[in-house]
Amino acid sequence: MAGLPVPVHGVRVRLRHVAGCGPFADITVDFYPPGAGGEPEFTNVVPDEKLPAEYGPALRNGIEEGLGGVAAAVVVTAGRHHEVDSSEFGFKTAGRMAGRAALVAAGLLPAEEAERLTKVTWPAKPGPKGGQGG
Repeated sequence: MAGLPVPVHGVRVRLRHVAGCGPFADITVDFYPPGAGGEPEFTNVVPDEKLPAEYGPALRNGIEEGLGGVAAAVVVTAGRHHEVDSSEFGFKTAGRMAGRAALVAAGLLPAEEAERLTKVTWPAKPGPKGGQGG
């Protein structure tokens, strides 16, 4: 399994419900090259009141899918949920987007891929809006 070659900080995904429906998830994730042994790692430092533990497995699974087999040490540094509109599906989707963004930021996917990540921002995001994203 290949490892993430460089750290990627501050990947933020904001899925917001529109007109009162749809998934809500708001996460910020830091990605690092894997540690000794090259195994993936996942740490969530967000308190349960901000990001309930019930969403952790879906978020982790989504991040792993987004990374597509690239090993990384992942730290979820911030998060928010909505009592009605958050779901495992929403956090899995947000995780997948965060993983894809990490690959773009690390140079493992073409910069053009950033255009598809409209709900994701990171400090050095390429494109017309730079790190402001959508």
